[in-house]
Amino acid sequence: MRLWIAVHLPLLPLEVFYPNWSDEADAVVLEHTRVMAASQPACDAGVRYGMRRGGVLALLPRAHMHERAIEREAQALSGAATALLQYTPQAAFSDDATIVLDIGASLRLFGGIRALCRRVRATVRQLGLTAAVSCAPTAAGAALLARHCHLPGHHHPRTLSRPRLQRRLDRLPVSALPAALPYLDWLKGIGCRNLSDLRGLPRAGLQRRGDTRMLDALDCAYGEATELHAWIETPPSFRQRIELTERIEHAEAAQHTVQALLAQLCGWLTARQLAVTQVCVQLEHERGRQAVAPTVIELALAEPTWQDAHLIRLLKERLAQLEISAPVIAVVLEAARTEAMAPASESLFPEPGGTPEDYKRLVELLVARLGAEHVLQPSPLADYRPEQANRWVSVMEPAAPLDARPLPPRPGWLLEKPVALVMRQHRPYYGSRLRPVSPPERIEAGWWNGLLVTRDYYIAAGADHCHYWIYRERIGDVDGVEPHWYLHGVFG
Repeated sequence: MRLWIAVHLPLLPLEVFYPNWSDEADAVVLEHTRVMAASQPACDAGVRYGMRRGGVLALLPRAHMHERAIEREAQALSGAATALLQYTPQAAFSDDATIVLDIGASLRLFGGIRALCRRVRATVRQLGLTAAVSCAPTAAGAALLARHCHLPGHHHPRTLSRPRLQRRLDRLPVSALPAALPYLDWLKGIGCRNLSDLRGLPRAGLQRRGDTRMLDALDCAYGEATELHAWIETPPSFRQRIELTERIEHAEAAQHTVQALLAQLCGWLTARQLAVTQVCVQLEHERGRQAVAPTVIELALAEPTWQDAHLIRLLKERLAQLEISAPVIAVVLEAARTEAMAPASESLFPEPGGTPEDYKRLVELLVARLGAEHVLQPSPLADYRPEQANRWVSVMEPAAPLDARPLPPRPGWLLEKPVALVMRQHRPYYGSRLRPVSPPERIEAGWWNGLLVTRDYYIAAGADHCHYWIYRERIGDVDGVEPHWYLHGVFG
């Protein structure tokens, strides 16, 4: 069964200037000097659709008025469509502010129609837009319901059967059908008030007095004609830019814009069946004579991903620590490196404590929060001397492969510098007398680089039942002096 979700953006002309995460202001959008959209505070002050500029200024002398930006609306609508491709590969534009999604094959994947509708609304909200969402067996029917359900007194319908869709469409006013708007006065004059009345009129008369588009739109909405769609296609590479309406003084304030771009990136990755391994974010500053080079954030991932939750956490940490030299006027997000998507298979018995992918994501989060130089991993060298073999490097650097040859027991905690031990009754002392509990391990190396080491290592136990790694310098035996003992590590 084919099932469609229609996403209508009723406040698109306004929200391209003031996204839903910005503070509400007395904002008004004009088209040919007349109001076509207004914020809720402006509507509460008396601003109405079709009002002239002078009337708005009489009610709100300090209103923020903008001319309608068709290009910005088209960019925002395209970004919303790209973000929604993560739920279905078949999406199309129904009109200038509505997107239809064929989700018949996606219901089981996302847990049913209710869960999928919630996720669609959350994604559109992440883009800074307000959505009216409806579901129906036909794309045109879902679009009509979505465009009408944002009005006061209407809810977001989920119509899963043809008879129920017909009953809902019959109650819609004739003005809900865009193709009928040129003939609205004539239709009202003959008592045609809703779509049920319109369908009851003789088709031949409608064709003579109107045009075939009105009847075609009705037939498609009711499922009585085949619908044709131009599916949205994604570009081969991803690079999106959002220009801000207000300057941002702190990098952390750009988080909402970055999240909106990440939502588009995830839709693009899903549509192209790709996973991203490196993301580049540019915070653009002033242009012209006082131009400032953009601030660049490069995010390299240890594990390829195509979901935005982990990327949002990483970029949030980076933005919180970033200091910018000039206000931000635009944000650019680019997928620098991608590879083919390889979804992880679900194991029947999952690993306790998380998967290897979870571990890598934790490491990436720690690097973003603490810095790569403070998150280390062991990378021992092939050297018998413990202080030379014990080496730590950043987790962002490749570690040397471990030697597979077996070695005698080694302590988990190796001191950065050996501690000289005092002798009591010819035995080394560290809080108590230390008693060797292992045969000696002789290490004699370093003659090739002038750092000669001649030691006998022992595992020793103290009165506190702790085990220590101690060694005795063999040079002292040659000089006739009592050899020196040192503590080099502690066993856990």
